[in-house]
Amino acid sequence: MRQFEITGMSCAACSARVESAVSSLQGITSCSVNLLTATLAVEGNISDEEIIAAVNKSGYGAAVKTKNVNKNKHNDEEKRIFRRLITSICLLLPLMYISMGGVMMGLPLPKFLVDAPLSIAIIEAVIAGAVLIVNRKFFISGTKATLRLSPNMDTLVALGSGVSYIYSLYLLFGIKSFHDLHGLYFESAAMILTLITVGKMLEARAKGKTTDAISSLIDLAPKTANVRRGGEVITILASDVRVGDILIVRPGESLAVDCVIVKGHGSIDESALSGESVPVDKQVGDTVLAGTVNLSGYLECEATKVGDDTTLSSIIRMVEDASATKAPIAKVADRISGIFVPAVLGIAVITLVCWMLTDGNFPHALSRAISVLVISCPCALGLATPVAIMVGSGKGARLGVLFKTAESLELTGRAKIVCLDKTGTITEGNPTVRQVIPASGVDSEELISVAYSIEQRSEHPLARAVVKFAEGKRKPLEITDFSAHSGSGVEGYLDGERVLGGSHKFISTMFDTSTLSADYERLTGEGKTPLFFARGDRLLGMIAVADVIREDSARAIRDMRDMGLRVVMLTGDNTRTAEAIGREAGVSEVFAGLLPGGKEEAIRALAKEGRVIMVGDGINDAPALTRADVGMAIGGGTDIAIESADVVLMGSSLSDVTDAIRLGRKVLKNIYENLFWAFCYNMVGIPLAAGLLGLELDPMFGAAAMSLSSFSVVMNALRLNGFKPKYNKTKIDNEKTIEKEEINMTVTMKIQGMMCPHCEGRVRDALNALDCVELAEVSHERDEAIVHFAPGCDNKDELRAAVEGAGYKVISVE
Repeated sequence: MRQFEITGMSCAACSARVESAVSSLQGITSCSVNLLTATLAVEGNISDEEIIAAVNKSGYGAAVKTKNVNKNKHNDEEKRIFRRLITSICLLLPLMYISMGGVMMGLPLPKFLVDAPLSIAIIEAVIAGAVLIVNRKFFISGTKATLRLSPNMDTLVALGSGVSYIYSLYLLFGIKSFHDLHGLYFESAAMILTLITVGKMLEARAKGKTTDAISSLIDLAPKTANVRRGGEVITILASDVRVGDILIVRPGESLAVDCVIVKGHGSIDESALSGESVPVDKQVGDTVLAGTVNLSGYLECEATKVGDDTTLSSIIRMVEDASATKAPIAKVADRISGIFVPAVLGIAVITLVCWMLTDGNFPHALSRAISVLVISCPCALGLATPVAIMVGSGKGARLGVLFKTAESLELTGRAKIVCLDKTGTITEGNPTVRQVIPASGVDSEELISVAYSIEQRSEHPLARAVVKFAEGKRKPLEITDFSAHSGSGVEGYLDGERVLGGSHKFISTMFDTSTLSADYERLTGEGKTPLFFARGDRLLGMIAVADVIREDSARAIRDMRDMGLRVVMLTGDNTRTAEAIGREAGVSEVFAGLLPGGKEEAIRALAKEGRVIMVGDGINDAPALTRADVGMAIGGGTDIAIESADVVLMGSSLSDVTDAIRLGRKVLKNIYENLFWAFCYNMVGIPLAAGLLGLELDPMFGAAAMSLSSFSVVMNALRLNGFKPKYNKTKIDNEKTIEKEEINMTVTMKIQGMMCPHCEGRVRDALNALDCVELAEVSHERDEAIVHFAPGCDNKDELRAAVEGAGYKVISVE
């Protein structure tokens, strides 16, 4: 997505004009103009020069957007408007005193004006003229827009004020008495401009607040970095850091770029990026990100991503892109904005003519027409959606929820169905080996060794569990011609023999697994995933792997259901295991045994019943993430999943999914409120100004109402900054830190009396039946059992009693 800075826009009619001009170019696939940020977002095969030329031809200025200009642009604009406002007020005060206080209320006037009505009229004309000159921007912009046959809000303001002033000049030549001064509109002409400028000032200040999220993100990364070069530590600009540089980060300092720790360890505050308040301990080999803070410990880090490639820069781009794009709900307002100003001009003319025909009083008819011009507000329509989107996406970024586009933010709020991947999304994504069951005649050592050798070539989470279990205890064998079957298993060759590993469905098509069927049914019923392995023409056995549910998953899923959402789990795991996990997590429905294409098909079918969110973290989730109305990638997931998603959850928690949906609904509600106000204001205000409701509205009050309408819309959107997650992460994280540390303890038992695999099985079953045992590895050849205790358990007497109860003698437990 390319972005351009647009100059000269004053209202929604302007943005509609620019969008229409660029959209008509050949090669443009999408185009949206954001009135709030004055940016044009374009996608398509077309040069920057052609886009800029089209914008210029439509009467506005354009330039390729440079980094981080919005904050300074809003500040400069606010200062210019403020200077204009102060000057206008200083001129308006004496004008109002003379016209309202002296003429109408009888307040004292200078002696030379007491009996000189013509002099009073001339002074009013001069002061009002000065106000018009100070606010000439309205007249210049409005005139240019009218000449281009695309009148805008400035046209309405310029006409309202200009006509008042010119008509008053006309009356000035007929001034004979103080009574004649009551028909002048000089103070109205000046007051209209001043009040509109007040509104512009308030609007500019409120707009500046909407960009605070981006500004705060930009300010996270330090401007300098301490780098070791040439044997000494020097301070350089963060923009000059190169990949491979060694950064020195002391306690209290922020990371300037993404790095990998090469020396030292520290506690890193990542709350600004992930929303998690508790610091994360980091050591050698861990990644640390730009914008995070080293709270304790001395670190030496090697730069891996610099400049625009850092994670922080990616987050800023996502927030800016979301702000630059346009939500579907904005289309209605856009269509109306395109014809709004011409329609108001037509209504003003009709109002003038109708009142002239009704009472023949030209001053009265003119006053009604001017009121129509100055009370109408196309800006409120144009700002209704983008301000809510910008504040909402910025708030999401501060909570670690990154919406890539305005559309994804809106659709998140409209979602009815949430589909969740199992591994790494509902569960921790760090499964562990829970049981090793060799086939008849196979030693468990051979099963583990072969499984370790083939699985170390795979990236699947279940494969990593096997590798982690065997790593350091055994030496891997050399596997050749390795290949992976997506969603099924792996294969390779060991000493010329084919080696296979994978799901029951994958292996059972080639080997008889009936001897293990009882254990398979038991394990899957317990929520464990059995992995089968074979070598040559022999089935070696199976290794049961289990993943634990994230501690907040069940609560988050319950919240989703309480919000009226239909929660579905999609997984490639077998049905029994998936259903066991589903029951524990509390999901409504389970779709199991799905390959990546199957997940995509499931999303396609569910989409017929409502808007669908897909949450995943793996490569196999990418097709489903793309197919869903909204794809959400867990932040700790793969780059492909994050690239395919519409929303990125930096905190890697399902609670962030509920926060994203609640925020999406809040933003959608806020947009509806803004649009309701904008439509109702104009639908009531214009007839009121025209005199159709039986009330007389002075043009000055119309200008005041107009000045406050846009401000009201922006301020309503700023209420989104008060959005809070349902659960206090600080409290939850602090509870985690004070929990008693749980240690996985392993002991080795020397056992006498085991003669065969059948004996192994009896001892293994006896040990695994104990609640305190997480996993038992038994070998009759080595006369031993390696027992892994469950967290918090270390009862060795229970182990001894269980083995001896099975009929074998325990020599030692160490």
